[in-house]
Amino acid sequence: MERGVFKLTSAKKIAASLKRSAEHSSRRKAGAYRSALSMLTFYINRAGKTLPETQRTRLERAKVELKRAFGRE
Repeated sequence: MERGVFKLTSAKKIAASLKRSAEHSSRRKAGAYRSALSMLTFYINRAGKTLPETQRTRLERAKVELKRAFGRE
């Protein structure tokens, strides 16, 4: 995974980076979509209440973009 991926300003860029990371990973047990979504959800949950609302909104939008990127709309 790229460094600072969750700090990117665009939800599309975050989704693209997570997709790239998940597809190139040889350690995943589930599919690439599930793996990418898991990374994103883990980050959101781990940050908890300390995550600024603007960043949380961006990351939630990244979930939608991730779905589009994998053709699961």
